Amino acid sequence: MTNKMNTVIYTGVTSDLQKRIYEHKEKLVDGFTKKYNVNRLVYYEIFDGIEDAITREKQIKAGSRKKKLDLISSINPDFKDLYYEL
Repeated sequence: MTNKMNTVIYTGVTSDLQKRIYEHKEKLVDGFTKKYNVNRLVYYEIFDGIEDAITREKQIKAGSRKKKLDLISSINPDFKDLYYEL
């Protein structure tokens, strides 16, 4: 996820993506995303198991900002909000 100006990149894991993004958009969750107005879904991956999802989350978080931007750009070069396509 990112904010309007794409200055912040947030990576997380959830079992209900649509619900979780809604919570971020409506500022129902205190913390990082609320503080930095992170409310746009620009990239996501789907996994069958939570263990695989957490492993992937850690890989992404460990990467540089450039790697994260390249990953997003590979499927969403315009950084459009994918929430409305879920």
